[in-house]
Amino acid sequence: MKKLVFLSGAGVSAESGIKTFRDSDGLWENYNVEDVASIEGWDRNPELMVKFYNERRRQLETAQPNEAHKIIGELEKDFDVTVVTQNVDNLHERGGSTKVIHLHGELTKVCSDRGKRCVEDIGYAEFQYGEKCADGGMKRPFIVWFGEEVPLLADAAAEIEKADILVIIGTSLNVYPAAGLLYYAPMDCQIYLIDPKEVQPVSRRVEFIREKATVGMRILRERLLQCK
Repeated sequence: MKKLVFLSGAGVSAESGIKTFRDSDGLWENYNVEDVASIEGWDRNPELMVKFYNERRRQLETAQPNEAHKIIGELEKDFDVTVVTQNVDNLHERGGSTKVIHLHGELTKVCSDRGKRCVEDIGYAEFQYGEKCADGGMKRPFIVWFGEEVPLLADAAAEIEKADILVIIGTSLNVYPAAGLLYYAPMDCQIYLIDPKEVQPVSRRVEFIREKATVGMRILRERLLQCK
């Protein structure tokens, strides 16, 4: 069974109503990105950050996995699939994927601000600014913000190093270090890139499918199943 790895970004969840992380206006759900997605933002105004991620959790509760998420999940019947995602939602899991590496954390979890210890799954519930974890630290979203290390980066690279097929979907390849994961793929790895927008040139041989995620995954599924 071939090893199939997906590297997904915000574009795969956009058709589920989850706004892409960074639009051309520099805002994320009408907030300045630097205010809600950086460790400096947490240091400046943690109460705002708690409010923002509570809102995102409420939004996620009503969102549904789209056809792209579901096709990725269904491909586990024919391939050894790992999803490496930059997304903090749980739509890949709800779409049927069983092996998901969340590079940037998980929206449905909180942790202590003392080194991300005491991780707790709260689902879609809210938490209040000032709540404490078991270690005495203040609860914060279990999110990897700009300015923080990406602890699962090595795990993701190890999966991509074993890939027979790598599919990059819904990501502009602009956010590092995640964007650099492409270059861990073996030289004989077949690489597809699904995105409706023009994506910056890459130095690897890539087959482009310039479609939105759902349409692109329909096309890709047919190609993969024909040659598996």
